[in-house]
Amino acid sequence: GQAQRLGVRGYVRNAWDGTVEVVAEGDRLTLETFLDVLRQGPRSARVSSVEVEWNPAAGEFKAFGVRF
Repeated sequence: GQAQRLGVRGYVRNAWDGTVEVVAEGDRLTLETFLDVLRQGPRSARVSSVEVEWNPAAGEFKAFGVRF
């Protein structure tokens, strides 16, 4: 997906309330580009809003994946 192409590390998961949680690490420019991708969403989805919280990277991710 887009995260792998951009070199973003972290995860995405669906929450019980229908929201989608994304935790991503990368450089600021890459993460800004990834945010643009998230705001557009996939064709089969409707993105109504994106809430962003910036924190220092923990360096805990080696790749980007899906969590359940």
